Amino acid sequence: MKILHVVTSMNPAEGGVSQAVRTLVKGLINKGEQNEVVTFDDPGALFLRDEPFIIYALGKKSGPWRYNKSFYPWLLTNLGDFDVVIVHALWSYPGYAIRKAMNKLAKRAYGKALPKLFVMPHGMLDPYFQRSPERKLKAIRNYVYWELIEKKLINRADGILFTCEAEATLAKEPFWGYKPKKDIVIGMGIEPPPPFKLEMTKALLEKCPGLENESYLLFLSRIDEKKGVDLLLNAYLDALKKTAGTTICLPRLVIAGPGIETHYGFRMQQLILENPELSNAVFLPGMLSGDAKWGAFYGCEAFILPSHQENFGIAVVEAMACGRAVLISDQVNIWEKISLGGGCFVAGDTLDGTCGLLDNWQQSSYLHKIQMGKNAYGSFKKWFSASTAANQLLKAIQES
Repeated sequence: MKILHVVTSMNPAEGGVSQAVRTLVKGLINKGEQNEVVTFDDPGALFLRDEPFIIYALGKKSGPWRYNKSFYPWLLTNLGDFDVVIVHALWSYPGYAIRKAMNKLAKRAYGKALPKLFVMPHGMLDPYFQRSPERKLKAIRNYVYWELIEKKLINRADGILFTCEAEATLAKEPFWGYKPKKDIVIGMGIEPPPPFKLEMTKALLEKCPGLENESYLLFLSRIDEKKGVDLLLNAYLDALKKTAGTTICLPRLVIAGPGIETHYGFRMQQLILENPELSNAVFLPGMLSGDAKWGAFYGCEAFILPSHQENFGIAVVEAMACGRAVLISDQVNIWEKISLGGGCFVAGDTLDGTCGLLDNWQQSSYLHKIQMGKNAYGSFKKWFSASTAANQLLKAIQES
């Protein structure tokens, strides 16, 4: 079977979709299936090097619609060579071009079967994006775009692929006329992380001078309002003030990820600068990758993510795979499975909820924290391995 994955970018700095695509592709390759990716990236981009699968990089996208003039002609020439197409993008040009090309090829096919078409939203149908007060104009745009374009793609596809049951349930809420042929929960997972080595710690310390011999909590995701960074900083500031002048020593806080130079990122930097307590305790190393990233996971006390919306949360699972407990909001859609295994604290995506996460962790005994880390690792092994998701995806394709 020959499978084409369509994604606007494979750049890890643009979020978790690229990592999810890499994981699924590698899992399917291990099952003996041929997988290729088409993307709107610069062919010379460093992050495209050394991948064990074919990537067609058609050059950079333009505008908020992520238009690429080469994509539609490329589809007309190449789409018929594939048995399956999976679109990993919504609210953008790729989905429109795919449907247009499929319609065009159907007229030329004369009875020849077209590839099966699947759409994987990666959380992009979550009602959060329509209800968030900060997204009013974008929400109106999405309603219009849904009626004109996106609904036709969703309802034409042979199946809509979801990472968990919660994502599939939430996708039914925001838009009228959501009637796909089939909703399919395939799950999601990650490859096991590389074993710990001292070079990982050294790489992290190069990014965070002054962190040596310090305990710390880790946030590793995009610096974005959706991720609740402001909640985390304000809750941490509250904890610092409460413990000032006492014998209680809070762990430091590492907030790592792309987006520090955005408007929101500058606001977070300003918050830190305005509060000396934060300036002395918070590290902002930017995006971490390779040894520095894994050093951050292996070295932290716990991972924290008070996100307002997270259809899966790859970084959450990466922390679990490193044997670390996770402190997460109940808007991380896999929280129930993690909670069943006893590897997390969960709270609402509010300031009070985030304060509660920090309080619960601080009040836990050393032995309890260690056990939570072991439980988190057990849940990773049980629920979130890459091979499980690949098996489910392959089954979905074969049965549709």
